[in-house]
Amino acid sequence: MSQEKSLLLQPLKVKNQVLKNRIMFPPLTTGYEERDGSIGERSFHFYKRLAKGGVSYIVIGDVAPVNTASPTPKLCDDSQIPSFQRLAEALHEYDCKLALQIFHPEYDVPGVGKMIVGSMMASKAAEAAKAAGDMELFQAKMAESNQIRGEAYKKLRHDMLHFVTEATIDQLTEIKTAIAACAKRAETAKADAIEVHGDRLLGSLCSSLLNHREDIYGGSFENRVRYALEVVAAIKEAAPNLILEYKLPVIMTNPDKTLRGKGGLLPEEAKKFAVLLEEAGVDMIQVAQANHTGNMGDTIPPMGTMPYNWTLPIAEEIKGLVSIPIATVGRVITVEAGEEILKKGQADMIGYGRSLLTDPDIAKKVEQREPIRTCLNCNKGCVDAIQNRRYISCILNAENGDEDTIYIKPGEGEKNVIVIGAGIAGLEAARVVAKRGYRVTVYDTAEKMGGQILLAAVPPRKSEILRAVEYYEKILPMLGVTICLGQTCEKQTINQADALIVAVGAENVILPVSGSDAKNVVSAWDILAKKTAVSGRCAVIGGGLVGTETAEYLLEQGCQVSIIEMLDKIAGEESSTILPIILEDFKAHQVKQYVNTQVTAITEDGVEAVDRNTKETVLIPCDYVVMAVGSRKVLFDTDGITIPIRFAGDCAGEKTAGISEAIRSGYQAANEI
Repeated sequence: MSQEKSLLLQPLKVKNQVLKNRIMFPPLTTGYEERDGSIGERSFHFYKRLAKGGVSYIVIGDVAPVNTASPTPKLCDDSQIPSFQRLAEALHEYDCKLALQIFHPEYDVPGVGKMIVGSMMASKAAEAAKAAGDMELFQAKMAESNQIRGEAYKKLRHDMLHFVTEATIDQLTEIKTAIAACAKRAETAKADAIEVHGDRLLGSLCSSLLNHREDIYGGSFENRVRYALEVVAAIKEAAPNLILEYKLPVIMTNPDKTLRGKGGLLPEEAKKFAVLLEEAGVDMIQVAQANHTGNMGDTIPPMGTMPYNWTLPIAEEIKGLVSIPIATVGRVITVEAGEEILKKGQADMIGYGRSLLTDPDIAKKVEQREPIRTCLNCNKGCVDAIQNRRYISCILNAENGDEDTIYIKPGEGEKNVIVIGAGIAGLEAARVVAKRGYRVTVYDTAEKMGGQILLAAVPPRKSEILRAVEYYEKILPMLGVTICLGQTCEKQTINQADALIVAVGAENVILPVSGSDAKNVVSAWDILAKKTAVSGRCAVIGGGLVGTETAEYLLEQGCQVSIIEMLDKIAGEESSTILPIILEDFKAHQVKQYVNTQVTAITEDGVEAVDRNTKETVLIPCDYVVMAVGSRKVLFDTDGITIPIRFAGDCAGEKTAGISEAIRSGYQAANEI
């Protein structure tokens, strides 16, 4: 794909500035910022890496104009300006524009903050009393701290539903003033644009579902959008030279006709509002899914749950009503999809959010005709991290969040490296070794590369995970990697190389109980590999990720399924955006879940087990027993090998690895040679 032919690489004029291409990093909560909300080293190098990769327009998400208790970037004080300015200047070196998404949460920030500070002060007093030996005062102050904190979170939960209706005009005016001051600081910090977060407080006020006010900010469409337009005017007055973008949240409709999202506007009102935004002087509109659903999977859906580019139809309609540029986001996975959108004139700017976490070099690779590592939409490293207060990190990218310290090191001279195992760890190791300039040969006794990824792609909604393997199928031959499938590598050949990376993976475990060797006992791996077919009543032993996904696959095959799990819940490691879908599927198919249950034997009648709480014996009748109790590493015989050996993936440690750990261990092993 040459630069002349690529629409993604064509410039775009927005207001008085020119974006060098149509590739945008939309606002994502990263968790990289410092505790005070300023741009620290981790955040700085993450965004700089995106700019280095060719992104033309980066939006930092959730920049608070007030000192919230939330762990978000903040620009509420002049002391924070230098860190944002440092970032802006670094991005400008790559001709990349910086936008700050200003948002205000839908709760009484000063009120909640005061209570949290009160709780912290009481806790501090408690610790002082404890140090002084006054345990009575310690207990009293701890009780006071816990009480205040409980009241704070109670108020927070209340406000998330009702603040939009209960906020006084004075409070809204104060917030508007803070937003304008934040925009002015952004201009001082040499940012190029402000994106108004049209969701959260503003989206709640615009929403006919959430806004129940009876004053000038409630009721009619004109009243509900009034405050948002006032915020736009305040920003334009405070920072007239900046691009003003508006994130327009639209309440979509699910396939079952239920509404998807609450904050924001229904499609017909969204189209009317877009026209008003252009009239108010907004320079670009990002059309996005509305939030406030209680499940981030609604705004950032996992693989297989929503169509690609599902927000595009309304974005295209809005583009037909305004003359300013329109940005689209929402499962635009590939550059081909982005090119098609631009070719058809459906939007002007493509937001590659999760995709740029996976591969920050999309723009460069489009220009250089190099394969792009595409996002799986698994939500494992990104959305789950956001919800669990961890910093964001794509499972396929070993560098996310550590760009300043983790990067592919140049090789030292000429070396010949052998990788044994063509699973995800071995493939990543081969890529990194080749990128370092060394010769690489990969061996695997399997006839196809991919290892356990091939099994993971079989259950419902999981086929997109194959993109992880497809990337290596494209990039490794281009890097000169020799791949020998269906072959073993003899030690004599190994010893002729300079280094060996062992990535032979893991094998399925069979629970060592009476009857486990019966003919009707099969492994989940064999089922997913389609080596074994089962029917009728199936008892799946193990309710982890493999067990639950195998259970879904069996349901798809028409089986009746029971799941037996020793822990107190199934799929404890599953993404919070995916688990509700699994549980809904299980409910619809009447899957019986035996949690806190330990298997003791397998008989002709079924599975015998003990309830770990009541100690009562449980009999689960079934025709087949499916083992999904975990895996153990495959042992590799190193006797007689005389060259340096490194291990990667499942076989590298005592515990087997997920995709993220496999990628990172493969990357590290290759980088250490």
